[in-house]
Formats: sequence, structure tokens, C-alpha cells
Amino acid sequence: MKTWMFLGVFFLLIIAIGFVFSQVYGDPSILYVAVFLSLVMNIGSYWWSDKIVLSMVHAKQIAREDHPELWNIVENLAITAGLPMPALYIVEDPSPNAFATGRDPEHAAVAVHTGLLEMLDKSELEGVLAHELSHVGNRDILVSTIVVVLAGMVSIMADWFLRSMIFGGRDREGKGGGVFILIGIALSILAPFFAMLIQLAISRKREFLADASGALLTRYPEGLASALEKIGGAGIPSTTSRDALATLYFSTPEQGRKMFFAKLFMTHPPIEERVAILRGMNMPS
Repeated sequence: MKTWMFLGVFFLLIIAIGFVFSQVYGDPSILYVAVFLSLVMNIGSYWWSDKIVLSMVHAKQIAREDHPELWNIVENLAITAGLPMPALYIVEDPSPNAFATGRDPEHAAVAVHTGLLEMLDKSELEGVLAHELSHVGNRDILVSTIVVVLAGMVSIMADWFLRSMIFGGRDREGKGGGVFILIGIALSILAPFFAMLIQLAISRKREFLADASGALLTRYPEGLASALEKIGGAGIPSTTSRDALATLYFSTPEQGRKMFFAKLFMTHPPIEERVAILRGMNMPS
């Protein structure tokens, strides 16, 4: 399923919830307000998300002289990819990880954990950084920001409706009162769950795409595959990451799960699948 189709389902969820609420309360403006708020929240989060995320993990911006090797790797990859040089940050964290953020390629930032720099060799580090730059080139920060905000919007609307039903009394002036109230309650319970599943599915698809794009950028898939295996077997807990930021990171501890049902709740594809795909790639000559 294409990413834009998942996003379309998100907007339909918001419109459906807004429509049902407007019917229950007999006020069509609720639908318009729901759509308007989702757009405002999208724009706001997209514009300031990088500063918020970098502040949350206490990332420190570096210059070339602070870490010449890291700077040169990122600079060379950015030139190869035809991207502007992103701002570089270091996060004092023993877990081997990295992430990219920023509203567009011109305002991108790449943050690297100290644990990643200590664990990987140069080709593996290049693979991980190429993956993160691919997120920038593929506009994944924009996509993930929209998805996070839409999921949050669905949850807020659902919570608001349930609270209004519990504490707001029973009188409703809308058409088809009882039927729409039941539909509204069902949507309020189920919509956040489905919104979460859609959010996670989009995240997994974008990770596969960044793996493939990163491998094409370095022309050495084995570097990224080897990095994934090392990171997957490290088992070092993070001291700075937050659950809300899981979709941003290169790797998460959950990637070892293999059962189909468990995969639905994973932010990233299983490491074994990612490695197998990378090692099966044929690089163009």
C-alpha cells in the first residue's frame, strides 16, 4: 500500500469522526473545525519539529573541527546525493543509533549517538548515515510529521467525544441521535487504534525505502547490512530517546520480533528482513 494512500485513510478518519460528531451535536461546523485544526497542527509541527526533537535528546551541534571524520563522511554523502550539507549533532548516549530531522533538505539535521561512533567501522557508519540522508532526500521528515500529527488529532478528537458523552449529559439535538451516538462511540474507541497501526505501517515502509536509497548512495549494501546486525545484537539501552520519537530513529530494540501480529506494532521492519533485502540487492554497474 502506497504511503499517500495511508495518509488518505488518515484524513478520511478525521473527516469521518468530525462528520459523526457534527451529526450527534447537530452542528456541521464541528467537521470544518476538525479539518482546520488538523491542517494547523500539521503546519506547526512540520515547521518546529526539528528544534523540539533535538532539544528533547540534548543534542549538541558540532563543527568540522569537532569531529572531522564524521563531518567528511556526511559531506561526501550529501554531495553524492545532491543534498545541502545538513547540520550535524552529537548525542551523548551509549546506544548505537542516529536520526534525521528538519522540515526540508535546506533545514535538515542529522544526529548521531556517541555509541554508534564507537561501535561501527567506517563503511558501516557510511551505511547508517546514507540511510539517514535518504530520509532527508525522500522527504520522510515531512511524511512522518504529518502522520504523527494526524494520529494525535484522531486521538484528541476521540477522547474529546468520549468525555463529552460521559460528562456532557444525554440530550443531543442531532439527526438520527441514537445511531450516530453509537457510531461515534465505536469510532472513538477504534479510530485511535487504527490510526496507530497506519502510523506504524507508514514508518516501516519509509525505513525500507531509506535502506534501499542509502545502499544505492554508497553502492555498498553490505556496509548497512553489517551495521544493522551489529546494532541489533548490541542490546545497549538508550539514555536519551523517548517512545514518542521511535519512528525517527535508525534502529529500535523491538526489531527482533518476528510474529506477524507483533510486526503490526513495530515502528521498524525486523532487522533480519532488512538485512536479507540489502544482501539481495544487485548494484548497477
